[in-house]
Amino acid sequence: MSKPTLIQVVQSVLAAAIGVQSKANRQRDFEQGSLPSYLIIGAIMTILFILTLVTIISFIV
Repeated sequence: MSKPTLIQVVQSVLAAAIGVQSKANRQRDFEQGSLPSYLIIGAIMTILFILTLVTIISFIV
């Protein structure tokens, strides 16, 4: 088996953020994924989420 691709890592991080992920993907992540890639993508996604909220709020106010 090969390491998860960048797209698969992003999909896994997004699925984890909303709390839904298949058992097969979760097993793949824990068995073949590397922790630093998930942490980096998770940090980037968190920053993007915060910036999106700030942008939306600034347009409303």
